[in-house]
Amino acid sequence: MPSKPKSRSPAKKGAPGARAPFNPSAFLTTTGVGRDICKYSKKEIVFAQGADADAVFYIKKGKVKVSVISKQGKEAIVALLGRDEFVGEGCLIGQEKRLATASAMTECELMRVSKKELQRVLLDEPAFSQMFVSHILARNARVEEDLVDQLFNSTEKRLARLLLLLANFGKDGKAEPIVAKISQETLAEMIGTTRSRVSHFMNKFRKLGFIDYNGHLEVHNSLVGVLLADHPRSVSTAGA
Repeated sequence: MPSKPKSRSPAKKGAPGARAPFNPSAFLTTTGVGRDICKYSKKEIVFAQGADADAVFYIKKGKVKVSVISKQGKEAIVALLGRDEFVGEGCLIGQEKRLATASAMTECELMRVSKKELQRVLLDEPAFSQMFVSHILARNARVEEDLVDQLFNSTEKRLARLLLLLANFGKDGKAEPIVAKISQETLAEMIGTTRSRVSHFMNKFRKLGFIDYNGHLEVHNSLVGVLLADHPRSVSTAGA
């Protein structure tokens, strides 16, 4: 009887010519073709509204503000982004010009990935595509939550939610100090209210021990209780 053909053994890891598994984290933290690390000082522009949309930025360190300027010169803040988030993805869906301005709120370190290179890796590397799609879905969910928050929640709850988001509440199990100095005017713009209302609730949160000012704004996990309350609490009944 003819002998059975011998089965081929799988290629050993590290064998000559073997391709190492793609590492999305390494791709976003090391320079290469179409990838450059850029550093920005506080208030420095990353990209401006109306500029060519030719790259996506990955935030390695710091916080970035995304805003839109109307024809009348009024600024609307649409997002505050931090570490491990992307900004400028609109270029991937055919936007030729930037629809918003991105600027550094703190000292920032960003990875700039050209549109062409990012399109290539999205097509060729399933691991990166999965990670990037997860980011887009999470961002979309955040936008939906922002809309619901704006439509149905009280000013107090909107402010509490924003502060918790800025402190990265839930990412590592605890809130972090908010390093960037964010004015009450900025907070008011983001939740659609007046500076005086923000000041009112910030003072309330501080009196209740939900936040502290020690050269920077520190948010405590206890602030989440404001979001869980079934009805808005006023300062007059807070201690009841």
